[in-house]
Amino acid sequence: MSGYPVYFAKRLAQFALVVFIGVNLAYFITHATPIDPVEQSIAAVTNFSGTAPDAIAQMRSSLRELYGLTGTPRQQYLSFWSRIVRADFGPSLSAFPTPVSTLVFRALPWTVGLLVTSTIATWILGNLLGGLAGYYQKNRALKAMGVIAMTLHPIPYYIVAFVLLIIFGFVWPVLPISGGSAMNLPQGWNWAFISSVLRHSILPAMSLILIGLGSWFLGMRSLVSNIVTEDHVRYAELAGVSSRRILVSYVMRNALAPQVTGLAMSLGGIFNGAIITERVFGYPGVGTLLIDAVYAGDYGLVLGVTTISILGVSLGVLIIDLIYPLIDPRVQAR
Repeated sequence: MSGYPVYFAKRLAQFALVVFIGVNLAYFITHATPIDPVEQSIAAVTNFSGTAPDAIAQMRSSLRELYGLTGTPRQQYLSFWSRIVRADFGPSLSAFPTPVSTLVFRALPWTVGLLVTSTIATWILGNLLGGLAGYYQKNRALKAMGVIAMTLHPIPYYIVAFVLLIIFGFVWPVLPISGGSAMNLPQGWNWAFISSVLRHSILPAMSLILIGLGSWFLGMRSLVSNIVTEDHVRYAELAGVSSRRILVSYVMRNALAPQVTGLAMSLGGIFNGAIITERVFGYPGVGTLLIDAVYAGDYGLVLGVTTISILGVSLGVLIIDLIYPLIDPRVQAR
């Protein structure tokens, strides 16, 4: 067996190895913290009322079994992986007795919807404008776009986010500055809820696009500027091939391959961006959930968010990796 099936099997094995290492690191780091979720739960329950010692002992035993903390460290580790396979992370300490998986899967669509859409939109827009700027180098509008991209690129994300909040939240208050949708609005597939979600996502999405656009624009313009000087492009121009076909078939396609690699790396970092973006705009995604879990000492929820994030990012990178040989014929699937 050779070719793409072997390439597919190797990438699948790498995906499994990355997930295994990442989840193990999350497990050992969270278990190395001095926080005991059982004692935290008992303290929260018995803080304002007197409880009989027998009842506390029984509660402690039940909670240890509930959190998978019974037995030797080896038995706890095996119990953890059996729970992972069943997507069972136990109950959340901060939202007891709601299961961690329920909280994570409730927050995940908000993060994926905002971050993945913004990342892909930024990638498409930046590469398209950068490709045009590299090919039509005398166009004034594209030159101005390059200046704007270079200006915005080095500015820290939180500065741009706060400027947008001030402009569209206070100076010209036309957009909501916090939350994922209007308060007390029932969630569902209806226009009232969808339009509210779209309005609330404009500012965080705009901040991500403005900051991310510069790197894609500058990278693509540089790649295209080099490719247009190559012999095969000159020959196509002398042969009378249309500019549009040269740009699309001979220039942009060749320049796109390294940008696809960059997209995979960007998708790998979306959960890092989620923490800052969701905190600044009060967005109800996994970033906000993770910060709240850390403050509450809810290590079960921290572990659940981390595990789902590792799985989601690894899966996104795997998909990009698998379609890479199909996009760039110069890359051989080995």
